[in-house]
Amino acid sequence: MPQIYFLCTGNSCRSQMAEGFAKAILGSQWRVASAGIEAHGLNPLAVQVMAEKGIDISHNQSKMIDDNYLFSSDLVVTLCGDARDRCPITPPQIKRLHWPLADPAQAQGTEAQKLTVFRTVRDEIEKRVEALVRVDEGSRVDG
Repeated sequence: MPQIYFLCTGNSCRSQMAEGFAKAILGSQWRVASAGIEAHGLNPLAVQVMAEKGIDISHNQSKMIDDNYLFSSDLVVTLCGDARDRCPITPPQIKRLHWPLADPAQAQGTEAQKLTVFRTVRDEIEKRVEALVRVDEGSRVDG
């Protein structure tokens, strides 16, 4: 069974949303997890915008990279430059993708304005995870 790992700086927003979508979209054909270089806690706005899509990530926990999971993954996806630059080096057989997405936790303004940023990032993650499914069906993993 292929294994995917979504990595971000704090494992609070982007990587959590990616994990939620991947579990919903890839289903039981993949082992899916997310982690961060640091653990910042789960962002409640990420939980809220994922719930709008019918995906409950409210029980997820922010966690740091597990080297055993990392080194046994088939695909590692970094969702920010910090994670890409600070992620431990992986063996060449592990495919790595980088999705340079804005950090919604840095959004400024009213609650409505922040939610707009979270939704934009969420929707981009959803498209990219759906693209993984299409590529996987073609028996290769690309981004």
